[in-house]
Amino acid sequence: MQDLSSLSTNQQIRRLRWQCRRGMLELDHLLDRFLDLGYSDLSEPERLTFLRLLGEQDTCLSDWFMARVEPPDLELSELIRRIIEVARERPTSFNATPPGQRTRTEH
Repeated sequence: MQDLSSLSTNQQIRRLRWQCRRGMLELDHLLDRFLDLGYSDLSEPERLTFLRLLGEQDTCLSDWFMARVEPPDLELSELIRRIIEVARERPTSFNATPPGQRTRTEH
């Protein structure tokens, strides 16, 4: 496991970006989104748990994120819950118009 503690958060994110690229597109999107929206809020111990999570096989990650299997420890379980919450709570950066609201071109 690499030591990222001496790097700034932005430098850490740049280094982790490739590790978030997985063999499953769903995992790519989930981890990459969390890296952008939630990683900077993690404590140092949580960042180490994130690194540990990235070291796991895609099949394990998929099972954990889809709640088919419980992660082996509480730290991983809490981090997975947090990743899912961040991915669900924060709106995407698309220019989507909320339901019932008109765009400027609609009159």
